[in-house]
Order: sequence, then C-alpha cells, then structure tokens
Amino acid sequence: MRLTQGTFSFLPDLTDDEIRAQIQYCLDKGWAVSVEFTDDPHPRNTYWEMWGLPMFDLADAAGVLAEVVACREAFPERYVRVMAYDNSLGRQTVALSFLVQRPTEEPGFRLERSEGPDRRQRYDLRPYALDRPAGERYGSAARS
Repeated sequence: MRLTQGTFSFLPDLTDDEIRAQIQYCLDKGWAVSVEFTDDPHPRNTYWEMWGLPMFDLADAAGVLAEVVACREAFPERYVRVMAYDNSLGRQTVALSFLVQRPTEEPGFRLERSEGPDRRQRYDLRPYALDRPAGERYGSAARS
C-alpha cells in the first residue's frame, strides 16, 4: 500500500532536483522549512520527529536539501517529509508538506471493527507497522 499524505503523494516519488525546486519555491515565499521523520505515519499523527531545527531566512535550497540527505542516511527505512511554515497571517501555519522518502516496504493499514453500547459499530484504522516495536517497524535497516 502506498501512503498518500502530503501535497505530492499521488505522484511518483520526487527526484532530488524536483525536491530542490519545491524547497526553493518555499524559500522564495519566505516560508520557514523543516525536515521531519517517523515510523508511525498514521494520518492523525501530525507530530513527527524533527531533524534539527526549522530553517529560517535561507535563500538557497541546497542547505535544506543537505539536511534531507542527512536525515535519509540516518533513517533509511522511515518516512521523511519536508514541511514549510507560513507566518504571514500572524500565526505559524503549514503551507506545504510533502514526503521525500518512504520505507522500501509500506505494509498499510487494517480496518478494525468493535461493538459498543447499544450495538453501535466503531471502526478504527490500525497500521500493520505498529505490530512491531518502534524503530523496527520498516525493514531490518531501521534505527531508533
């Protein structure tokens, strides 16, 4: 199953040149950019681990791309995304978010049904990856 989260998730994976172009677009808009990673990509898990600090006042995408590459090397079997934050409205909002790396195997989600009071049915999504402990959810190369 291919996880579809973020702006370009329905497209084929972006090349480094395409990633650089998107990062440059964000920087040209004056947005702060950060790199994040996780091994729990549930749609409601919006708080991923940050790779370093958000990068403000940059003019060239090369610095952000270097951080993306470093994060990929440190966590080769995790999801990695780039987030761009816009503060032009007086508050920090996510203006753009896209995946720049996926694990080699994406096991997907299962639908779990449970019965509640008065025979009400409740449905939950549970990632198959959560059957394994954190840090070992995607392939044998994943690191904590």
